[in-house]
Amino acid sequence: MKNLLVKTIANAGALWVAIWLLKDITLTGDNTGRKAITLILVALVFGLVNVVVKPVVKLLAFPLFILTLGLITLVINALMLLLTSWLAGKFDLTFHVEGFGTAVIGALIISIVSWALHVVLPDDKD
Repeated sequence: MKNLLVKTIANAGALWVAIWLLKDITLTGDNTGRKAITLILVALVFGLVNVVVKPVVKLLAFPLFILTLGLITLVINALMLLLTSWLAGKFDLTFHVEGFGTAVIGALIISIVSWALHVVLPDDKD
């Protein structure tokens, strides 16, 4: 349970940095509290997408991993961010990613920030 909380906080922090840096990734809301709740919910959706969908896509794209020496990971991460944006729209969460190029840059930012936060935040594996 603690591990899920740590991963959700790391995802929320990484998503916030991407929203802050890129004007085409938006999170709107009436007030700061509403935005924070929406960000946590989007982080949960993003985590769920990465746990359920991403492994299947990586398995199906395995030949492309070999062919591109792993660079297809950037495309897959961008697609997971776009899927999160689409699902957020279906759940009436005010999170939106505008375009594939923005998704690639956003996914790169999220990956770097998420990695850094996982290094800093405590983990159950100790």
